[in-house]
Amino acid sequence: MKRPNDLPMIMAAQNNEGKVVVITGVARGLGRAMALEFAAQGHRVAGCSRNEKKLQSLGSELGDLHVLQVVDVTDDQAVAEWAEEVLDELGAPDLLINNAAVINRNRFLWDLGASEFDEVIDINIKGVANVIRHFFKPMAKAGRGVIVNFSSGWGRSTSPEVAPYCATKWAIEGLTQSLAQELPEGMAAVPLNPGVINTDMLRSCFGPSAADFPSTEEWAEMAIPFLLGLGPEQNGQSLTVS
Repeated sequence: MKRPNDLPMIMAAQNNEGKVVVITGVARGLGRAMALEFAAQGHRVAGCSRNEKKLQSLGSELGDLHVLQVVDVTDDQAVAEWAEEVLDELGAPDLLINNAAVINRNRFLWDLGASEFDEVIDINIKGVANVIRHFFKPMAKAGRGVIVNFSSGWGRSTSPEVAPYCATKWAIEGLTQSLAQELPEGMAAVPLNPGVINTDMLRSCFGPSAADFPSTEEWAEMAIPFLLGLGPEQNGQSLTVS
């Protein structure tokens, strides 16, 4: 099977210890920090990103026990092929983290072109649905697994000039809570606000003041135990990494 952009898949060796964690948007920001921290704690990571160069850099740091692939989550067929290969190599994920997202430039809604609006909607909502579509059934068959869809403080509140992003994160809250009502026993779906972290996305909104918030590495040290502790008892709860 031809892989997008011919990026070689970094295969994961079988390991009876640790969990299988799937992360979208893995090549930078929170995704990258999570991948490195999960791997450091002995878990197997399968990740995707549109950015081939950054994905290769992450692969060099992670080593050959993990699975990385160039995938555009808005492309349902590409997601289907990626999921098939991940499932063949690692089996059903214990933890599926929909992290991939973009934010619009700071603009009033009427000043944003249709293409920029569409990109935010397509990645932040449709991309999440595509990933769930192709990983859910194997997780349900295994009778376990937690789906974490990254929301935001702007999925529970609003601000001017980020209306498209707010709309998508409010949608994630509703989508995830509805999904939680559909899941079989033993699984969970959680809309998760990661908190305020010094990322490229935050800097695009806050400018230099983003430096006042924790780095992605600092956040990951706190967030990974939190994520690993999620289970069926948290199904449908809107949570925040504090």
